[in-house]
Amino acid sequence: MRKKLYYLVLLVLLSTNINYAQQQIAPTWESINSRPYPEWFKDAKLGIFIHWGLYSVPSYGGKESYGEWYLRGLQMKDSLRTNFMKKNYGENFTYKDFAPLFKAELFDPNEWADLFKKAGAKYIIFVSKHHDGYCLWPSKQAPNWNSVDVGPKRDLVGDLTTAIRKKGLKMGLYYSLPEWNNKLHRWYIDPHENIGEYVDKIMLPQFKDLISTYKPSVLFTDGEWFNTAETWHARELISWYYNIVGDDAIVNNRWGHGSDTGFLTPEYSAGINSPDRPWAECRGIGRSFGLNRNEKLEAYMSPQELIHFFVKAVANGGGITLNVGPKADGQIPLLQQERLLQLGAWIETNKEAIYASRPWIKSGEEKEISKKRIDKNIDFYWARNTPLEPIKEDDFNISWEGFIQSKFSETYTLEATADDGIRVYIDDKLVLDQWKNKDQASDGNVMGNVNKEKAINKIKFKKGKKYKIKIDYFESKQNAFVKLFWQSKSQVKEIIPTTAFTTLHNNVEEKGLTGTYNSMLQHIAYTTNNNNLYAISLEWPNEELVLNIPKPKQETEIQLVGREGNLDWYYKNNQLHIKVDNVKYNEMPSNFAWTFKIKNYLVK
Repeated sequence: MRKKLYYLVLLVLLSTNINYAQQQIAPTWESINSRPYPEWFKDAKLGIFIHWGLYSVPSYGGKESYGEWYLRGLQMKDSLRTNFMKKNYGENFTYKDFAPLFKAELFDPNEWADLFKKAGAKYIIFVSKHHDGYCLWPSKQAPNWNSVDVGPKRDLVGDLTTAIRKKGLKMGLYYSLPEWNNKLHRWYIDPHENIGEYVDKIMLPQFKDLISTYKPSVLFTDGEWFNTAETWHARELISWYYNIVGDDAIVNNRWGHGSDTGFLTPEYSAGINSPDRPWAECRGIGRSFGLNRNEKLEAYMSPQELIHFFVKAVANGGGITLNVGPKADGQIPLLQQERLLQLGAWIETNKEAIYASRPWIKSGEEKEISKKRIDKNIDFYWARNTPLEPIKEDDFNISWEGFIQSKFSETYTLEATADDGIRVYIDDKLVLDQWKNKDQASDGNVMGNVNKEKAINKIKFKKGKKYKIKIDYFESKQNAFVKLFWQSKSQVKEIIPTTAFTTLHNNVEEKGLTGTYNSMLQHIAYTTNNNNLYAISLEWPNEELVLNIPKPKQETEIQLVGREGNLDWYYKNNQLHIKVDNVKYNEMPSNFAWTFKIKNYLVK
């Protein structure tokens, strides 16, 4: 009997060891990429990003810049940030002097965790160290440059990790691989190939200390774009991380050239369609991650814009990691809190179409939209914005038309610069052609990933004569700008001014050019869950919701999620018509978007 028990115990131990060995990830791309992505991340859909650090003290930058890039602005002698620093902190004040001012005196991690849970988030990604090198935990590799030694005198990573996990949410950490001001290597300043000593002596031990101490379920690395995955020891670090954290662990895709692993992280884009690989669009509610007090109200997404953005991401098989930028004292700005709660309220009503949902054979229904306005000149930098609501942030085109006239009878040099493409016609003749698309979604270098190619040509103009002008422009992904200059012997180089352009508006001549803005607009988003098809309408239909989908079974029930009872429907001309004319206003379960549930539609 004892022998049988002995062999049974031995067999169990051997089996356990075999299973454990099978779960270990080797430091090879084959082993790393053979590991399945955790289902919890695919189901989560919404995460909260938190950019908070020394840059939260000045909280300042250009209206379209990232507040967390404050130090880099100083290094580049950016006049806006430099003058702001001198005026408000003094001539001899340095970035390091912000450390004692970063006090986090109102930081309540339990309050944050409660807010994020109400927002409907399933995971958090907290910036443990940004590119300035300041650590929000007691890092031995950053003495007197971490939140325990100087500033709040608290382990901010540890405090928030405890609070987040108490709420049943997954905790993740962002970690910048390089640093702008480390004495062993100053990123962007020192040669990129000389980063090896910093990697070996600072980054590697610091990374392992962070991961082994807090064991985050999500790991978001950044700053990889000038070096290879081999330089960052990506294979070794990813496999080590997976083995120490376990099955819940997931990494992002920012690990340097030569790597192709992790969930995708498009940034301030209109989203992507990648149903076969997890992805989460990362962006702020405004135009910055770290708080930027120079932003205006219109930079912030409205509740409708935020909900629509989120729904489209989910329908395309991904989700979003929505950023908040707390103030230096630890308070999350009230407008940011309000947006989180508005999103959370919508998700709570419509959660069956969101959490654990999967994309359908098509993500939704689109329609062409066009808007017109008179523009003063061709001098735009939309960064990662829409140029004009409701035109999309990406994949739009513009055509400007009118007349141009010069002050001098001379040969002018015309110069056009655009991201992505511009063509200029004078009297129907193509004179400038810069029609190139640059792929800008391949890495995390959003701030510097701009297409700067230009087109130049010489044109003879007669003083006072009006020439017909047409300018075509297209934008693909991320950064968008377009500029049109001229120069002659008597004319200094300048953006062609408003006074040189005329256009007809309601048969009246006005200064400027008529711009026609075009893009597609998604107005229906599809998701699936538990054999149901969900059609999320981003516009309330007047009398009927019309869907271009195959005919349901005759007995199919269709409901407005959050409202009791079924809706009448019929099928005609290969379209499903769902009648909503009897839905009363006080029966509408949510605002901004409405979910129609087609029950058991996927059951054959």
